[in-house]
Amino acid sequence: MRRAIFPGTFDPFTIGHYSVVKRALTFMDEVVIGIGINENKKTWFPTEKRVEMIEKLFADDPRVKVDAYDCLTIDFARAKEAQFIVRGIRTVHDFEYEETIADINRKLAGIETILLFTEPELTSISSTIVRELLQFGKDVTPFLPEGMKID
Repeated sequence: MRRAIFPGTFDPFTIGHYSVVKRALTFMDEVVIGIGINENKKTWFPTEKRVEMIEKLFADDPRVKVDAYDCLTIDFARAKEAQFIVRGIRTVHDFEYEETIADINRKLAGIETILLFTEPELTSISSTIVRELLQFGKDVTPFLPEGMKID
């Protein structure tokens, strides 16, 4: 079985994230969405809420699992018996950062990273921008996967 983890904070999970998962499922048997817990990062939604929102979104697809983790991503990948890490790339800056992390992950754990370039119409969407819009009371529905509810 080809299993990948898709790690991130997902605060919140956007249509860009959704696109990465759907595209990864075209060549993976299972994708585990790993919500990294970083105590140094201020989040909008509690971890449990993010897990719940993403689980509801993929409730009809048994190939997608959701879990939170508070360890190194490679340790989470090992715990989930994943052979791959999937990451979405929006910019050259993202690529340079992910390339460095991918090299370290390969050296430490032998886990390959697969980079998926964001679809052009989604490159401007980020969780950071969505959080800022939420802070100012704006409707973020256009930036979230269809059916995802933010309470």
